[in-house]
Amino acid sequence: MDDQILPEATMVLKALADPNRLRIFNMLMEGDSCNGELNERLGLPPNLLSHHLRVLREAGLVYNRHDAVDARWIYYAVDKEAVTRWLEWFCQLLNPARIQERPLLCGPEGRTCPNFLAT
Repeated sequence: MDDQILPEATMVLKALADPNRLRIFNMLMEGDSCNGELNERLGLPPNLLSHHLRVLREAGLVYNRHDAVDARWIYYAVDKEAVTRWLEWFCQLLNPARIQERPLLCGPEGRTCPNFLAT
């Protein structure tokens, strides 16, 4: 696994770790939505909804666009390419086939014990 991706992966996981953001993301996975519809369906104050959407955007999971006629309307959508990339990465990270047994090297069950524990 490439350690250089870990900071970005952490941001994605943190973005999805909040129940409200997970609800928003789940709704957007079902299709694009405008700020008014999200507000109505979630019942969140507009400033809180805006905060959660910003976190999802900064994590690269969601993007937005303003209506061409009335810029007060903002449409949100899931970034399909980003989600596909993260799905592949997380499937690789969480693949049970990667779990391997190895002998313990320290502690009472280990083969060796660091000198600082031996007294």
